[in-house]
Amino acid sequence: MSVLRDLSTRASARPAHIVMSEGHDPRVVAGAVAAVKTGTARITLVGPQDRVAAALVAAGEINNPALQIEDPETSALSASLASAFYELRKHKGVTPEIAESEVRKPLVFSALMVREGHADGTVGGAVATTSDTVRAALQIIGKAKEAPLVSSFFLMALPENHPSGRDGMIFGDCGLVIDPTSEELAAIAVASAASCRALLETEPVVALLSFSTHGSARHSSVSKVAAAAALLKENHPGLRADGELQFDAAFVPQVAASKAKGSSVAGEANVMIFPNLDAGNIGYKIAQRIGGADAIGPVLQGLSKPANDLSRGCTAADVTNMIAVTVLQVAR
Repeated sequence: MSVLRDLSTRASARPAHIVMSEGHDPRVVAGAVAAVKTGTARITLVGPQDRVAAALVAAGEINNPALQIEDPETSALSASLASAFYELRKHKGVTPEIAESEVRKPLVFSALMVREGHADGTVGGAVATTSDTVRAALQIIGKAKEAPLVSSFFLMALPENHPSGRDGMIFGDCGLVIDPTSEELAAIAVASAASCRALLETEPVVALLSFSTHGSARHSSVSKVAAAAALLKENHPGLRADGELQFDAAFVPQVAASKAKGSSVAGEANVMIFPNLDAGNIGYKIAQRIGGADAIGPVLQGLSKPANDLSRGCTAADVTNMIAVTVLQVAR
């Protein structure tokens, strides 16, 4: 069973209520309809009533109780959500009038639905930028108390029968933290390892990536990665992690044998931690566009409740897969 089929099957066994902030977008509607048909989730589509209803009709769905519409302009929830937003942000100068205006924005409305317990998780970003999508999640849903920071990862589903023997990997952070410190890299590694266990149901093998392997090059960026690896070994000795490692040493056993002898990670890593957002963003897109991997994300980790971001280039299938990932985050 492929990673993506497995995600859908597991999510269908414990469906959740997911709110989509861009309910008028045809890709979002098609992805939501597919998720409902497999029993993955109950969906609320947020947006103008007439546009969302027309999109549902075009998708062949009429009066399905598992697909609901909430229009922030007319919703019975808007007044209470505006009040909640005012209480949350009044220390930042938000007035009741501003709150009433803000809650009409689908990203804000959807995040407030999750915060106030009207939905279990939210997905956006098919139309909105990552910065707007993540800002709403951070300001309204907020960081989990136990999380050092909010970061992101991509679940990379490799083509079936991949020569490496792997079927899925975690790439982090490829969408949010621009230039993490050593401490932040270590925190991203720990969170990504937990996401690996939850979504891939396998023990994480974590590689902290660099252009150097175990001191083969000297540079401040190499030292940053090596320091993060040292922090992991000190604070999380039970986590199988190593660095700094070049990607080929982390991924290919034959290369690992020559470049990183004695490493418990080299050649076997399934969680790749990139040193900065440049490397991570480029790396996942190369794996996706040249390597043929399906890239699900960016998936946010470290929030108090699930909220995830889609690429603006996403397909309907990407939306369905992200809904399944969000459902599984709810169940953790």
